Amino acid sequence: MDSLAERYAQWQAQNRATITEMQSLEQENNRLFIDAYGLQGELTPDVPLEQITLTVNPKYRYGGKLSEAALENRFQSDTLAELISYAIGCMMGRYRLDKAGLIYAHAGNKDFNTIYDSQAEPVGWVSDSVTQQIEATNDGLRDKAASPSDAENPFLPDNDGIIPLTDQEWFADDATLRFAEFVRAAWGEENQQQNLDFIAESLGLYAIKLKNSETSLDAIRRYLSTQFYKDHLKTYKKRPIYWLFSSGKQKAFECLVYLHRYNESTLSRMRTEYVTPLLGKYESSAMVLQKQIEEASSTAEANRHKKSLTALEKKQTELSEFDDKLKHAADMRISLDLDDGVKVNYGKFGDLLADVKAVTGKKA
Repeated sequence: MDSLAERYAQWQAQNRATITEMQSLEQENNRLFIDAYGLQGELTPDVPLEQITLTVNPKYRYGGKLSEAALENRFQSDTLAELISYAIGCMMGRYRLDKAGLIYAHAGNKDFNTIYDSQAEPVGWVSDSVTQQIEATNDGLRDKAASPSDAENPFLPDNDGIIPLTDQEWFADDATLRFAEFVRAAWGEENQQQNLDFIAESLGLYAIKLKNSETSLDAIRRYLSTQFYKDHLKTYKKRPIYWLFSSGKQKAFECLVYLHRYNESTLSRMRTEYVTPLLGKYESSAMVLQKQIEEASSTAEANRHKKSLTALEKKQTELSEFDDKLKHAADMRISLDLDDGVKVNYGKFGDLLADVKAVTGKKA
């Protein structure tokens, strides 16, 4: 199976050929009109590349003022960010790795397993431009000859539509670990590390600034925990389909919830499956750090552990406050009416959600 970098290079070659062909066709159309109306001395048939309206054309997508290298870097970074967005969609059950089209976009998680497991092709949904673009990226990057059959879905969705976004590994089903599973399912085990390296390097071309000390998976985790939701809000024009529940500034706990799978039990499950266990994990980590401070062999080592403990205690305080608010909201059993739109429904959760003002126009 080809590596992701090899697939990207092949896809880009196809894109360039498509752009060149489109430019040639448009210029030929111009020549025909110019000849038909005798405008040879007044108009030129030439069409600049930045006017070739294809999303795979960096000059059109970003404007023609950037250098060729800058355009290529931006496009590569955005392409891999789109791949991550598609992977999140597969985690949520919005998409399936082994089927085209929108799989689940109903309300309240109703009949999710039945609809998701149906062998029939999805019907009744018209893919929006964002879905089409994200799917086109995935189609271009995947090696179809090596793809599994429909009967062998290699990547299963999350069982509750709640995906933790954490800056370190606290849960086995967090977005970063599940994304690594997605890459393995799509491109195989053989090139797994090489593929993760390519993704991290690509994100580092524009989306984030890479750090010398971090692994590729660390870089991907940092993108997911710091930049993904900003990109998601921009892509969906401040009407997100994945909602970021956040404890606050310290990011003690954050998770994505797919609005079409949200139901009245989601907040209760979020609390029992993630927030309450994380409070216990923080407490255990604090005890370990306190012991390390007491047993430190130098002042520098003790100070390093004290700094970590102080940061952890801030997260503990924030998470405890978030837990109280989450319990109150869970007891209210908040429901959504998708006919009211994202703006109205997003406002029902107060400051449990991130970027409330950006989405609703009002402070939480």
